[in-house]
Amino acid sequence: MKWIRERDALIAQTLAFVQSVTGRKDDVLQPEAPASGPAVAMEIATVEAVTVEIEPPQAPLPPRPAPLPPRTSGDFRAEMQARIANFRKHQERFEREREEYCAATLTKLRAAIRDASSPPAEK
Repeated sequence: MKWIRERDALIAQTLAFVQSVTGRKDDVLQPEAPASGPAVAMEIATVEAVTVEIEPPQAPLPPRPAPLPPRTSGDFRAEMQARIANFRKHQERFEREREEYCAATLTKLRAAIRDASSPPAEK
């Protein structure tokens, strides 16, 4: 079977690579030769080490912003109360505008119903 030979060759190549990287030879890690079947010729690839020079970054990194000063509990509490009060004012304004719009729409509707229910003017 062709795939068995390819698998055995891959295992042998991988073991040779591991041994070249670690610098030791372990006979325990060698694959066993198949008990039956033809002998398999295996090629071992050589690996060359290549040095790579890394260039430093072109522009320096921007400086980090200064940390914020710690807030005292009174400042935080006052800010939160001010924000809540501002939010409530906006909500009250929205509620008031909705009520005014609803009242104006109902007034127009009632006027339209009154006009429609009155008899047409004769000439």
